Order: sequence, then structure tokens, then C-alpha cells
Amino acid sequence: MEQNHTNDLISLDVALEKLLSQTQAMTQTEIIPLTKSAQRVIATDLISPINVPPFDNSAMDGYGLNFADWDGKTPMPIAGKSFAGNPMQGRLTQGCCVRIMTGAPIPEGVDTVVMQESTEQTEQGIVFTESFKKGNNVRKAGEDITRGNPVFPAGTLLSTAQLPLIASLGISEVTVYRRLKVAVFSTGDELQAVGQPLADGQIYDTNRFAVSLMLEKLNCEVLDFGVIPDSPEKLKQTFIEADRQADLVISSGGVSVGEADYTKQILDELGQIGFWKLAIKPGKPFAFGKLSSAWFCGLPGNPVSAALTFYQLVQPLIARLNGHSQWRAPIRFKVPTITPLKKSIGRLDFQRGVLSTNEQGQLQVATTGHQGSHIFSSFSQANCFIVLERERGHVAAGEMVEVEMFNYLLKSE
Repeated sequence: MEQNHTNDLISLDVALEKLLSQTQAMTQTEIIPLTKSAQRVIATDLISPINVPPFDNSAMDGYGLNFADWDGKTPMPIAGKSFAGNPMQGRLTQGCCVRIMTGAPIPEGVDTVVMQESTEQTEQGIVFTESFKKGNNVRKAGEDITRGNPVFPAGTLLSTAQLPLIASLGISEVTVYRRLKVAVFSTGDELQAVGQPLADGQIYDTNRFAVSLMLEKLNCEVLDFGVIPDSPEKLKQTFIEADRQADLVISSGGVSVGEADYTKQILDELGQIGFWKLAIKPGKPFAFGKLSSAWFCGLPGNPVSAALTFYQLVQPLIARLNGHSQWRAPIRFKVPTITPLKKSIGRLDFQRGVLSTNEQGQLQVATTGHQGSHIFSSFSQANCFIVLERERGHVAAGEMVEVEMFNYLLKSE
């Protein structure tokens, strides 16, 4: 009967649009060593101070010559050598060639390099056994990167793909946005910290642990406020203190409609609520809003719901706040499911799946099994979401479904 109660729920796309349109990147920056900048976001365009390559150089081991000196048949005497780190000095003698190695500077007077495999050495000099064109195998200074040009725009996340290139430019410091401060806490008398003995009716607080792990992967500064009991006074005080210290406050639990769920009431007092309920499964009771200083995200209490809403909503929010303008949502594509999928009409459903290839090398997906919002083992077994449309019902084996591969936040390898 769930579909009869979903008209007041907003779609994931609308929620994302509201969330991202209301927020903006922080403005505070800092200058840090390049060696400490992995997973940071640069705050200014990164401009190259040099040409790359810094000088004309050879793309091959072979022989350099002036193309105008070659008549197509006469052997050319070797007038010198040019090696990487030990270039030939002076200008090439007319009618001669130079032995040159990959990466070596192009001597003055040389405009073409012929690879070694297309030459023969004789007593009279080098014979070129194949035709070639002027400028072959010469890499020009600045061909890759020109001095004064931008290498990476502001908003680029620095990782293995960018850092070695920046180092090759001789840049030792970069201007980055400061790390986002994120306050995290869970609510509920039933929660116990991981590692402590459980009393009757208690469960371990895995949500705060999982959220903290994902925040660390996103290179946030985590402010752990622990477990807050179901007390309006204590919860309100926690919100006030978290708002004072953090840029973003994330709570887990307390955002549904139970008697002890005080979060919405307190948020109405301390700030503004952007939206409250989403047409997604799992994860309907997700809250977004603004405290006096910090932004706020209220995750559901169920472990899978908390992880999913963090992944689909908090992850792009943090990218926006961090100034990561290059961030893009994971790509979705269609494949056949080899297992039937249970689905109720009314909410966009993110089921955990395993994408694989069959014997013919074709992609296929299968469910991990029970999709309850408390079954966190479904994440450890999965490598993708099976994304089922809001108005779609049960899916038979063989039907096409949309899948979204996990990114590094959820990948097990």
C-alpha cells in the first residue's frame, strides 16, 4: 500500500537540485606543500611556470639531421652525439648527422630525427633506408604544456593523476581550500559504541562509524560527537555546539516520525529545513537544512539507508562545499538482470547488486538477496546499485535494468 503515501515525497533529482542550488563552496584557502596535497581541491587555476617539454627533444633513438641536407642516397657522416643529460654542444656540421637518444636535446641545425630501425651504418656514414618527412620524431618545447597556460582549473581534486604532473613543473606548493569540518553524531538510547558490551535492547552504532570512514575518504576533518540519548535538551545542546564548530553537521537517526524523534522539532527552532522526506528506497526519512552557521544533513537510522543517502546526497554536497567543481555523479547504464527483483511502486529503489560478465563476455547483474534496510552485508557483497524507476514494479529475470557502479567510497577492493 506504500504507493498511496508517496505523493508528498520529493524525488532524488529535485532533492539534489535543492541541495546544490542552496549551497556554495567555502572561501577559506591555505597554501600547503604539494607532497601533502593528495585529495585536496585547488582554489586557484594552476599555471605552468615552464614549458613541457622544456626544450626540443628527440622522440626516438636514432639520428638527427637537417632535412635540407639529405639527398635521399648519400651516406651522412656522424658529427657528434646527443644524449639525455649530455647534449651535443655547438651547431651540426652541414651534410652530417648526429647520434641522438630518446629525450636528448635537439642540437642546433637539426630539424628531423630518423629512428634507428630505418638506418644502416656504413664506413662512409649513415644510410637512411626508408623515406621520412621533415620534423619527424622531434618533440617541440611546450608541445605538452606551454609556460603561462593553465594546467588545471580551480576546483580540481588532486590525486595520482594530477600530482606527478604538477611535480614535473617544479611546483612545490599549492593553494587549496581548507578541509571541510564535519560534525557527526548518532541519536538513540538503543545505541552503544562499537567495542562496548551491549545491554538489553541495545545495538551497536555502526552508522556513525561508517559515515566517519566515508568522510575520511573524502578528506574531511571529522568532529565526532558520539551517541546522543533521546533527550530534547541534550540533542539541542549538541546541535548548538556542532553548529559552532563545524561547516556541516551530520546526524544519524531521529529523523522519522516516532515519539522520540526530536530532530525535526529542534531544527525548526535552530534553523531552517530544506526538505524532509524523499521518494527513494531505502532512505525516505532524509533531512537537509541550515543551522545558524553550518549546513545539516539528517540520515536515517537504518544502516543501509544511512549509507545510501550519504552516498547519493551527502557526497555531492561535500564536493560542492569543498569547491570540487569537477565532481560528477557515477554513470548509470543498462544491463539485463539474471535474477528477479522485488519492487513496490512509488519510490526510486536502490537495490544492491553484483555486476559481472557471462561466458560470452556480456555484462549482467544479479541481486545480492534480501534488500532490507538493516541488511548491511548486502553492501559488502555488492559492487553496484540496481536503480529501479519510481513507478516500476517487480522485475523478471532477463529484463533490462539500470546499474550504477560503486565509486571508491563503497568499493571493497
